[in-house]
Amino acid sequence: MAERRAVPQIEKPPVGERVGQVEAIWRYPVKSMLGERLPTASIGRSGLCGDRAYALWDHDTGRVASAKNPRLWKDLLSCSARYVEPPLSGKAPPAVAITTPADTMLSSDPEVSARLSDWLERPVSLLDQPPEGASLDQYWPPVPQRAFQDVVNELVLPSGTFFDSCPLHAITTATLERLRTLEPELDFAVERFRPNLLIQPESGDSGFLEEAWIGCTLRLGRELRLRVDDGCPRCVVTTLSQGDLPEDLEILRATARHNKVVAGIRLSVVTPGEVQVGDPVVLESET
Repeated sequence: MAERRAVPQIEKPPVGERVGQVEAIWRYPVKSMLGERLPTASIGRSGLCGDRAYALWDHDTGRVASAKNPRLWKDLLSCSARYVEPPLSGKAPPAVAITTPADTMLSSDPEVSARLSDWLERPVSLLDQPPEGASLDQYWPPVPQRAFQDVVNELVLPSGTFFDSCPLHAITTATLERLRTLEPELDFAVERFRPNLLIQPESGDSGFLEEAWIGCTLRLGRELRLRVDDGCPRCVVTTLSQGDLPEDLEILRATARHNKVVAGIRLSVVTPGEVQVGDPVVLESET
């Protein structure tokens, strides 16, 4: 096990400075399934258009199915979801194609919930609107720096959404490189962290630098403005098998050892707009 090292202090850049560019964009049509990497996206007040528009509802627990409780739902990360046509802001989400290891189906299929129930071997419904007071179970694995150890807690979702806590989250390539430098034997693939935005900092910038942007507004491209609300604490999902990535609890333990379990930032939307890969990211203001 690598020893804990001090996190270097990172200075906040001056207002108006370009701090990076958009390296990648992701949307996740169905909560806890693999999503879509996009060249461009529309971001409104409630987040990236079409993101987490669908989720599975577990009839037995009366809660949203989430890989945050891998004891029940880790298999969701072996599924992928993509829209069959682009979602539009303010409109009902279009159909998604869901691919499980056993089958491919459309959300518009009247039998989609039954087919997913058969595959998961428990009764579920595919929803595009969360019930009032919707919640999910989250499992806290044994990570010494966390308050909870090997327990499951209830997390109540923000009203009207399937988001856990915020409409958008981002991470920088600098944070991922810092973790790889500290623990080179581990695979800190960006996909483990399931961000909406991957930001490539300006040349020479390194470390957990996006945390210096907390309390600031970032401008992406010409119009989009996002407020950086706080750092993004990570959960068990970063450790689970997904795609070609194997299960590895040390990913979360390393993030705890070196940066108090935080990797990335949580964002809210100040001014909606379009974002595309290659857009400059400018620190526009701070409060």
